[in-house]
Amino acid sequence: MSATEESARQESLRRLDVLVGAWGVEADFPGLAAPVAHSVFEWTLDGRFLIQHTKIPIAEAPDSMAIIAVDPETGAYTQHYFDSRGVVRLYAMTFADGMWRLLRETPDFSPLAFRQRFTGDVDDDGDTIHGTWETSPTGGPAAWERDFTVTYRRSR
Repeated sequence: MSATEESARQESLRRLDVLVGAWGVEADFPGLAAPVAHSVFEWTLDGRFLIQHTKIPIAEAPDSMAIIAVDPETGAYTQHYFDSRGVVRLYAMTFADGMWRLLRETPDFSPLAFRQRFTGDVDDDGDTIHGTWETSPTGGPAAWERDFTVTYRRSR
């Protein structure tokens, strides 16, 4: 890896520092009481990857783990998602200017029954993230509909 590529990678990783720590996560699932989940972001493997563990106290929503990687050539992010149902997905991710975005529009380790995207707005203090998950049917133009909202609040 060239010095320029390593510099781009390190800058991309530094942007994610705002996520590191423990968070309470309030989710607004249609038809369910709003649970408070617990999510922790931490660096792993010498700071080369950011890992997220989320525990949700209701049976209808899966616990999950995600690993965020940076492409060393472009600085682009990929989120590798795994959950307690056995679901595995890949999301293209951006994180810049206080906006966290995830997008899944192509099949990966699981069939693409619907498109998904997440947009999260990081407050100026870095301690709250307001986000929305949306879905869209596959085939044809994307017609996005709100799936559920989430609010991350830093707990430490």
